[in-house]
Amino acid sequence: MGAGAQTGAVRLVSGRGRWVDPFAGMAGRRLFVAVPLDRAAVAEVTALVQEVRALALPAGLRDVRWVRMDGLHLTLRFLGPAPEPRVAPTAAAVTAVAAETVRIDGRLAGVGTFPERGRPRAIWIGVGHGADELATLSDRLTAGLRAAGWVLDDRPFRPHLTLARSDGLAAGAVVADRLAAVLGARTLPFQVDRVTLFESITGDGPARYVPVAEVGLRPPD
Repeated sequence: MGAGAQTGAVRLVSGRGRWVDPFAGMAGRRLFVAVPLDRAAVAEVTALVQEVRALALPAGLRDVRWVRMDGLHLTLRFLGPAPEPRVAPTAAAVTAVAAETVRIDGRLAGVGTFPERGRPRAIWIGVGHGADELATLSDRLTAGLRAAGWVLDDRPFRPHLTLARSDGLAAGAVVADRLAAVLGARTLPFQVDRVTLFESITGDGPARYVPVAEVGLRPPD
């Protein structure tokens, strides 16, 4: 795939019951744009996950794969593999949009899965307050990234915080139900004060997210 044909669409393909990364083996740095969760919110989410993980699963069920708590983030736009000459223009596009964006106060609320029914592949917490502001930021980033040469889909933005990947395991629905029960009607506050262009590095355990460019948002007027 040439540089001008790269897409932000995330396509998952089946592989004997598991989900396979369609970009595996492709050349380039795997980039995405996200807002990292602030420390206080990370602490609250970590405590929530620990409470769920302390509950034993029914016999015979294999546990889901929990994400690294030190890398919690809300993805604004997945990009995919980028050849090195594209990295700097991408960082410049992210910087230009972030520099004109005001800090966002939000609240995490509700538990969901992808897909919504059956055996989930991913388990997440949604965003209540602040979702509209994040959607606006995502739209502005999409426009800026397209101007920088990325070919991106028009899939509606749905802000969410991925906590676990279950790859269709039977335990996925059980864990999602337990997470929803533990969270209940609570909402968890968070603040978005920066936007980060990340490189995702896979292999040897859960993916690691290395900042390529990080831009602070403007304080409210």
